[in-house]
Amino acid sequence: MTRPLYDRIGATYDVQRRPDPRLAAAIHAALGSARRIINVGAGTGNYEPVGRDVVAVEPSADMIARRPPGAAPAIQGVAGALPFGDASFDAGMAILTMHHWPDHEAGLAELRRVTRGPIVILTFDPAARPWPIDYFPALAALDEAAMPPLDLFERCPGRARILPLPVPHDCTDGFLYAWWRRPAGYLDPHVRAGSSSFWRIDGVDDGVARLAADLASGAWQQRLGHLLTREALDVGYRLIVAD
Repeated sequence: MTRPLYDRIGATYDVQRRPDPRLAAAIHAALGSARRIINVGAGTGNYEPVGRDVVAVEPSADMIARRPPGAAPAIQGVAGALPFGDASFDAGMAILTMHHWPDHEAGLAELRRVTRGPIVILTFDPAARPWPIDYFPALAALDEAAMPPLDLFERCPGRARILPLPVPHDCTDGFLYAWWRRPAGYLDPHVRAGSSSFWRIDGVDDGVARLAADLASGAWQQRLGHLLTREALDVGYRLIVAD
């Protein structure tokens, strides 16, 4: 079995990836009144609602070991083969994880099978092209290959709402495009280490050098400085709520 990616990058994950309370509020509201919830691709437990009966499924043993004391119980497993009976949960959640699933449709079908209520998924629209792609163009191809196409959710049984989820400028969760108003973040190797995408692409050093030069010269500010007045921005993240 291939070693899960997060067994290799988990060392910085729990430092760089702290849940943002504003994103958490949107996720928890979408879960409605569900009490028993499965969290697939759960990682260290970010965005799991407190006070509900959550069961986490995560392929990386290292990530499971990094779950904080008091976190929901976690089992090692994969989205495409969930070890639960049909309709075992009131709701399901999968937060910024589907791009790691080898088969999006199989994982989504399994999540639907074990869940009798809403499924809440946070993902990224591969058609979006936020500005960091200008410096790291390999991200575009990676997003296209790894992210589930949004029409996948439209083809699913039942009603699926696809909602833009704007990212606050001071987002505490350091996922890939969360640094849209803090461009210097992409120069920090610790920030990059917290995003799986930078472990998967070539040309990172060249992109860092070009971004550093543009920030030093003022070229970035001249082209994108208008972003510095924005409180939040739609950079392509989508909250899927499937009934």
